[in-house]
Amino acid sequence: MTHRLAPSLLVLASLGLSGCAAFSPDSGMNAVSELTSQTINKDVAFVRTAEGAGAVDARVRQLLSRTLTADTAVQIALLDNKGLQAAYNELALAETDLVEQSLPPNPVFSLSRISGNGASEIERQVVGDILALATLPFRSEIARDRFRQAQLRAGLATLRLAADVRRAYWRAVAGNEMVALLTDAKATAESTAQLAAKLGETGSINKLDQAREQVFYAETTADLASARQTATSAREKLARLMGLWDGGLDFRLPNQLPPLPRPPQALPSIEADAVAHRIDLQIARLELTALARSLNLTGATRFVTLLDLAGISRRTRDPEGAPFRERGFDVQFQIPIFDGGEVRVRQAAETYNFAFNRLTERAVNVRSEARDAYGVYRSSYDIASHYQREIIPLRKIITEEMQLRFSSMQVDIFALLTEARQRLASLRGAIDARQRFFLAQSELQTAVNGGGAPAGSSDDLTTIAAAAPADGGH
Repeated sequence: MTHRLAPSLLVLASLGLSGCAAFSPDSGMNAVSELTSQTINKDVAFVRTAEGAGAVDARVRQLLSRTLTADTAVQIALLDNKGLQAAYNELALAETDLVEQSLPPNPVFSLSRISGNGASEIERQVVGDILALATLPFRSEIARDRFRQAQLRAGLATLRLAADVRRAYWRAVAGNEMVALLTDAKATAESTAQLAAKLGETGSINKLDQAREQVFYAETTADLASARQTATSAREKLARLMGLWDGGLDFRLPNQLPPLPRPPQALPSIEADAVAHRIDLQIARLELTALARSLNLTGATRFVTLLDLAGISRRTRDPEGAPFRERGFDVQFQIPIFDGGEVRVRQAAETYNFAFNRLTERAVNVRSEARDAYGVYRSSYDIASHYQREIIPLRKIITEEMQLRFSSMQVDIFALLTEARQRLASLRGAIDARQRFFLAQSELQTAVNGGGAPAGSSDDLTTIAAAAPADGGH
């Protein structure tokens, strides 16, 4: 149909290169699974079939059958949270972009026929984009960098969900412990208020002492109602993060926070660990690498942005003569008279510089965040440990001594009740201090590995840099 030279080479080159692109069996989830396993030692699952959904449901039911720990709550969320599954769907879509960018351009075949006065002409063309074919290896490398970024973004979404679940879990358990403490305190305050009312009727106590006991009961009742609402909201948030439907809301949580670990973590190289392991920094580094490749490609194609090759076969039939055939080729390219590519090169260079400065800024912030997170972790540990080692034991001694003096009638009931109110305040402070410690522990893990709230700088970097031309502007 055509002359065998240019079209045949074009088709053969396209077929040879097209064999290099293929979809992975797991849509790139192997990198996410490895990252999650190494970082937080948990499993992830990309549910795409009914069999996979059944296996996930069975494991979630198994985990819900016993009292939840922070680790089991995180594992349930990583398996059952549909928002995380949507993030994995985005990863699968990113793989389609990788495969698309790795394929050579399809050749275009055209057929035209012109006839009149008994004569006719049939022309056939096969047109290929030679520039796109020549730059295919460069564009494929850029696409692989983008896909690796997508894998890290999916891993970052996984770590963010795990961090959110841990925070919600500690708040829910601390809420349960606070409710239990205030429930006992309310019962004691109610008995005291009733006793004060009876003594007031007999004239044994004045109105001031009677009012003090009644207002303590009223305040404790209000505090208990507030604590119950806080605990309920924390439980609901935990249920949402774990992806549980109505049937899963009866999961069991511990009644109190666990004791403090001994000793606390010592992380002398926390800044270096954070810079080496933070997922958001890895994403920014890959972005910089992709932009560097794009900058080189833009520089290489600044003058030539259009280069098409067409193989032509034309058959002409004339009623006055024998039919004859013509073969040839057609080349189209753009002449850089007005635009020599300076704009595209300058745009690519400034986008690269922008990404470099943002990456440097992010690295500085990561080091500071790691130092701050470790400082909060150690101070919250010291405060919670101070309550556990000093304040609560001393309060216990004071309570025992007051009870002995009350038994020997050295102090009255109201002095004992005053001490009970002070002990209640110390116990509430101890619960709050332990909750702050476990939250700080979660934030420390986030500061080292990533998974915190999205940082505006890194997100802006990805968005703006993604707008840079990845194919030399062609």
